[in-house]
Amino acid sequence: MLDVCLLGTGGMMPLPNRWLTALLIRYNGRKILIDCGEGTQITLKMLGWGFKTIDTICFTHYHGDHVTGLAGLLLTIGNSGRTEPITLIGPAGLEKVVQGLTIIAPELPFELKYIELSEEAVVPSGDLLIKAVPVEHTISCFAYVVELPRRPKFMPDKAAALNIPVRFWKELQKGETVEWNGNIYTPDMVSGDQRKGIKIAYCTDSRPALGLKDAVYKSDLFICEGMYGDDEDKPQAQKNKHMTFSEAANLAKEAEVEELWLTHFSPALSEPKAYLSVATDIFPNTKLGEDRLIKNLSFKEEKDA
Repeated sequence: MLDVCLLGTGGMMPLPNRWLTALLIRYNGRKILIDCGEGTQITLKMLGWGFKTIDTICFTHYHGDHVTGLAGLLLTIGNSGRTEPITLIGPAGLEKVVQGLTIIAPELPFELKYIELSEEAVVPSGDLLIKAVPVEHTISCFAYVVELPRRPKFMPDKAAALNIPVRFWKELQKGETVEWNGNIYTPDMVSGDQRKGIKIAYCTDSRPALGLKDAVYKSDLFICEGMYGDDEDKPQAQKNKHMTFSEAANLAKEAEVEELWLTHFSPALSEPKAYLSVATDIFPNTKLGEDRLIKNLSFKEEKDA
């Protein structure tokens, strides 16, 4: 139902076998991209999901390894035939940063719309909700939580008890309000309890910040930076406002997420798998991120009471 692809897993600079960290989320043929470092459009091309339907591009922050691929990507999207606006989301200063980056792309065939963040915010994107959460880095930085809400289950017995004609049931199931015979019927009048949707969280370039655990709580997939594998590098992580494998794993455990992907590896971390056990000893369902690692997420089946 919802597809997630980790386009790259590197931090600081792209390497011959490791593109810079970026995330692509696809739902109903539309796409959200989070971060766009140098070379992002190359790994996107290798993925083969296309460019034209990228509707929203989010930036965690404005260090070069997260933004410098934007101009080329926008030119490629323009060459794909897109004319619809693209929404850009990021910390304060977004428009100035983008205008500087796109000085080489002055005539794009679509409008760029800007949403600049100064605090926690929720932005709708089609059927999806994008939640931006401030985190702790050397400059203003946000983590993103993308959710696909799920409508409560339609209860035919409630509709029948209200004498709502069957011909209106489909509209109520779709979340629409119905007016009939002088009465107004809303979906909540014929619905069961709220059901869990799909939740994906993405955090790079941060310490285990206050509020982050609550933001990613019960995520189906938590994609988190693991800049350093060895716990001996924790002082360096603290200095540069990054995380170690063990810190990311502890965060995943405390937030009771379902699965953790580690990403944003330091160029000096040539063999992340050598440290995987550091994370799995704390949070067993941990995977090392790989370029173009894909996961398909669907609503979970619920057992009748």
